[in-house]
Amino acid sequence: MKPYELIPHDTNIDFTAHRMKVFIFSILLTFVSIGAFIFHGLNFGIDFKGGFVMEIRTQEDADISGIRSKLNTIDIGEVYLQEFGSKKDVLVRVPNHGATQKEQNAALEKVKATLGDNVEYRKIEKIGPKVGGELVHNAILAVIISLFAILIYVWMRFEWQFAVCGVVALAHDCITLLGFYAMFHYFEFSVNAIVALLMTACYSIHDTVVVFDRIRENIHAHRQSSIVDLLNKSINETLSRTLLTSFTTVLSLLALCLFGGKVIFDFCFPILIGLIVGTFSSICLAAPLLLFTGLRVDGKDIAVGL
Repeated sequence: MKPYELIPHDTNIDFTAHRMKVFIFSILLTFVSIGAFIFHGLNFGIDFKGGFVMEIRTQEDADISGIRSKLNTIDIGEVYLQEFGSKKDVLVRVPNHGATQKEQNAALEKVKATLGDNVEYRKIEKIGPKVGGELVHNAILAVIISLFAILIYVWMRFEWQFAVCGVVALAHDCITLLGFYAMFHYFEFSVNAIVALLMTACYSIHDTVVVFDRIRENIHAHRQSSIVDLLNKSINETLSRTLLTSFTTVLSLLALCLFGGKVIFDFCFPILIGLIVGTFSSICLAAPLLLFTGLRVDGKDIAVGL
């Protein structure tokens, strides 16, 4: 029986022919994301804007859903719950509510009143804005260092042109995901958002390196072909692998988004957006960018114009 092929082996889509449309779309998407970040800002979570962290112990096994439903009835913003240690221990994170210490203390008292007297408060700590500022600085630094490390890795593995194109595509993916957080304030920008950014970068560069590796093989195997033909051939040869890998990951993320509850949804859905954008850039953006870098093979300039 002939095996089923999602993407036929002899697929020959001319990706480079539409490169200018892709570049214009990507540039517009980048500017919209930057504009949303500048003018709309991010909905920072407790990790960045501060608040209270409470460790509580219930008399019976903690009903996380029930506690969350109670706390959502009071107007103090998004409250995060996490089970840790035993089934009776719960970590409650309450964001800053109001500008003054009095308003923040009032919010904390609301939480205590809602939880009732049958709860033991084992620890209550305040997260100040200074700590949040340090987290913002460290998060930005982590993303920049990651991009720089990827640049060095790809540069060592391929020619510098591949490294530049790969990092440009990565920056496009990260900026787009950052714009997603800025445009949709339903999703708080917390430590989980940094994880989503780094996962997007890692997944995207993994797919991009696969395409780059095939391009390098084809350049040395088909020296008489034009660079346009080599790029199209390489992208088409890796298209099935790229789409199948992304598709199976999307299925897993969709299952988590649909059946994992609100907390899992808030974490997984941005990763899903990053995966889609990263797959797009690996196929349509990173490789066509090589046409404008002056790439040379064995002393022969193989770059072309617009």
